Amino acid sequence: MAAAAVGISRTSAAGAGSTNSSEFRFFLSCDISLPLTFRVLQAPIPPPAQDGLDKKVSELFVECKLYIDGIQFGLPVNTRLESSGPPYCWNELITLCTKYRDLTSLAQLAFTVWDVSSGEGKSVVGGATIFLFNSKKQLKTGKQKLQLWPQKEADGRVPTTTPGKVPKNERGEIERLERLVNKYERGQIQHVDWLDRLAFSAIDKVKEKECERLENSFPSLVVEFCSFEHRVVFQESGANFYAPTPVSLSNELVTVWDPELGRTNPSEHKQLKLARSLTRGIIDKDLKPSSNERKSLQRIIKCPPTRTILPDEKQLVWKFRFSLMSEKKALTKFLRSVDWSDIQEAKQAVELIGKWETIDVADALELLSSDFKSEEVRAYAVSVLERADDEELQCYLLQLVQALRFERSDKSRLAHFLVNRALSNIEIASFLRWYVVVELHDHAYAKRYYSTYDMLEDEMMKMVAREDGDEDGFRLWQSLSRQTELTAQLCSIMKDVRNTRGNAEKKIEKLRQLLSGVHSELTHFDEPIRSPLAPTLLLTGVVPQESSIFKSSLIPLRLTFKTANGGTSKMIFKKGDDLRQDQLVIQMVSLMDRLLKLENMDLHLTPYQVLATGQDEGMVEFIPSSPLAQIISEHRSITSYLQKFHPDEDGPFGITAQCLETFIKSCAGYSVITYIMGVGDRHLDNLLIRDDGCLFHVDFGFILGRDPKPFPPPMKLCKEMVEAMGGTESQYYTRFKSYCCEAYNILRNNSSLILNLFTLMERSSIPDISTEENATLKVQEKFRLDLDDEEAIHFFQGLINDSVSALFPQMVETIHRWAQYWR
Repeated sequence: MAAAAVGISRTSAAGAGSTNSSEFRFFLSCDISLPLTFRVLQAPIPPPAQDGLDKKVSELFVECKLYIDGIQFGLPVNTRLESSGPPYCWNELITLCTKYRDLTSLAQLAFTVWDVSSGEGKSVVGGATIFLFNSKKQLKTGKQKLQLWPQKEADGRVPTTTPGKVPKNERGEIERLERLVNKYERGQIQHVDWLDRLAFSAIDKVKEKECERLENSFPSLVVEFCSFEHRVVFQESGANFYAPTPVSLSNELVTVWDPELGRTNPSEHKQLKLARSLTRGIIDKDLKPSSNERKSLQRIIKCPPTRTILPDEKQLVWKFRFSLMSEKKALTKFLRSVDWSDIQEAKQAVELIGKWETIDVADALELLSSDFKSEEVRAYAVSVLERADDEELQCYLLQLVQALRFERSDKSRLAHFLVNRALSNIEIASFLRWYVVVELHDHAYAKRYYSTYDMLEDEMMKMVAREDGDEDGFRLWQSLSRQTELTAQLCSIMKDVRNTRGNAEKKIEKLRQLLSGVHSELTHFDEPIRSPLAPTLLLTGVVPQESSIFKSSLIPLRLTFKTANGGTSKMIFKKGDDLRQDQLVIQMVSLMDRLLKLENMDLHLTPYQVLATGQDEGMVEFIPSSPLAQIISEHRSITSYLQKFHPDEDGPFGITAQCLETFIKSCAGYSVITYIMGVGDRHLDNLLIRDDGCLFHVDFGFILGRDPKPFPPPMKLCKEMVEAMGGTESQYYTRFKSYCCEAYNILRNNSSLILNLFTLMERSSIPDISTEENATLKVQEKFRLDLDDEEAIHFFQGLINDSVSALFPQMVETIHRWAQYWR
C-alpha cells in the first residue's frame, strides 16, 4: 500500500461555531513510494446529545485498520487524545509498512472513534470505511466525505455494513458543493480570487441553513487523499490484462512491454463512430446481410447472455438492426450494441424497442440486470413481465426483488409492478414482503427496500373487501404482520430450549412445557395466521405433543401446526443458520421441475418450501422421509426399504413397477440438477427417500463447485442407488441414464433463463454467490453450450460413468459414517 499522511480534525458543517452537524476531517497526503503514514492533528468536538453523546468527552481513542478483500491486513493503528477540553489537539505520527503494490482493488480503510473518558472501558463514538479505489479502479484523491455510523464499529468486510460514502440518491446540496470544492482544490476549476471569496462565503451560508434543517444528521467524516501528477489506476492479471514481458536482448532485437496494448485506438474509435452515424439511418433500413453476415448474426444471437459482444460484432448488429427487428432473440444483443452515451443513438434505440418483435419473459429478465441503466429499457422489460401469470412470476420473484437494486429510483416501475401483482395474489404478497424484509439488513440498499415495503403496506391497506367474501386490505396486512410476531416467539422458545441442560429428551420436554405453559397462546391463535411457507393455508395453533427438535448443534424445532381446514402442517424452524442459499437452490429446483414438466417430463422432484425470514433464521417445510444412511443401516439396502412399503412379487426386484420408476426418475432429476448447480458436501445423511420412492436432496450449504470433501465426483450417485436399479448392466440403469441425458438437454435449451436469474442474484449477500466473482459463469460451464444435443448426451454419460466409478468419495463416505457413529 502506499505512503500517506492523515490529519484528523473536527469542525461543524456550518463553521467553527455551529454544533448542528458533527464532522471529522482526515487529511491524507502521501508519496506513492513510501509506506502509509497517518498524522492525527486534532480530535473531534463532542457531538450533540441527539447523536448519543450528551456528556463531555475528555479522552478519545482513534483506531484505523486496513482491510484487503475483507480481511484485516496487519495490526490496527491507534492514537489516543488526552485533553481537558477543546480543541483536543495532539500531534502523533503513525506509519504502516504496507505498500501500494500490496493492495487489491477492494482494499479499504476502516476508522473507528472510541470514547474512553469514563474510565469504565471504551464506548464507540462511531465508525466508517472507505475503499482506496473507486469503481473505475482509480486511486481516490482529494477529499472524500464519509458518513460516520454512530455507536457502530467500522466493519471492513466486503460488502461492509458501515459504508462511508453517502449514496448518490441521498446526497444533498452540501455534498454537491463539497464535490465542487474538492475539484477546485485539485486544480480542476480555475482560481479567480475575487470570485472565489464570494463563492466560499455563499457556501458557508448554505451550510448553515442545511445544518439548521438537518439537526439529527449523522456526523460526517472527510478523508483527504493525496493527489498525483497522473491518475493511479489499479490493474491485475486477468482476461484483459497484458502482462509486461521481461526486457530481453538477443543480438540487436529488444523486446519491451507496450502499456497501450489492448486499449482502444482513438482513430479506430472515430472511424467506428462515423460508420454508425445516424445520418446513415435511411440507408440502413434497406440493408440486407449477406450469407456470411447472416451466419455471423445468428452466431451472435445464440450467444449466452454472459458473453461480452466484441466491437466488430456490435457494429454488425447495429448495421443490420432494421432487418433484425423480426427476431425477438436479437433485441437483447442489439441493446448491448448501442452506445448509450450517444444521445441520438440512444434515442433511436428506444424508438426501435417499441417496433421490435416482443421478446420472451426469459429475455426480459436479462434487461433488468445491472448492465442496463436506461429507464426506457427497464420499463420495457417490466411491460413484458406483465404478461406472465402469477405461477410463472413466483418462479422469478426472488430475483426480481434483487433487481430492485439496479433501478434508478426507489419507486421504479418494477417496484410498482411487484406491488400491484401482490395486491391480487396473497402468496405473492406474503413472499414479496418476506424477501424485502430480509434485504432491509443490507445498509447499502436499505432505503430502497424500506420504500418498497412502505409502498406494499400503503397499497394493501387501501384495499376494500370484495363481494366474494375476501378480507379487506387491513386484515390481510395484519395476517402477514403476525407472521413476524410468530417467528419472534419461536426465536425466544428456541433460545430457552438451547439453554436447557441435558440430552435431547430433556430439550424436547422443555419445548413442550414452554408451548403448553409460558407460550400457551401459541397452541390456539386468537386469529388464524397465514403460513409463511404456504400463505393460502391458515394456521390455528401449535400441537405441543407432536412438536420436537432435531439432534443438531443449532437445535432446529420441528413443529406441528393445526390448520383451519382440520388438517396439520409440519415445518422446521431454524435460528443461527443462513437459509437464503437453500432458498435459492430450492427455487431453482422448482423452476427446473416446471421447465421439465412443460416438456412432458415429470421426474418426481420434491421442491419443498424454504423461506428465509432473516439473515440467520427461517422455516423449512417438513417432508416425512428417511435419510439413506438410516435406510442402509436398518434395511441394508434401498431395495429392502422400498419392498416394505410397495411390495410386489411380480414386480422388478419385488417392488411395484411404479415405485421403482419413481425412484429412478427422481435419482435422474436430482443428479442433473445438483450437477448444474455444483452442489457439494453430498453424503448419505442429506439424501432422503420418501415412502413412495421419491429421492431428494437437502442441505445446500455448498454450491457452485465448492465442497469441503477432497476430489468430489461430478454428481452424487452412490453405489447403493445404482444397486437399487439392478446394477450398471440392468435395463433400469440404462433407463436412468436416458432420463438424465434427456433432462440435461431440456435444461440446456433453457440455459438463458437460468443464467439470467443467476446474474440477478450476483449482488446479493448469499455466501457462495457473493464470494464467487463469476458465479453465473460457473453455472454456464456446466451447460456445455459449445456442444450440440448429441454431443451433450455423450458428455453426460461420461460424467455418470465417472461418478459411479469414483473410489475416493466412497472412502470419504465411510469416514463420514464413522464420524456420525462416534458423534
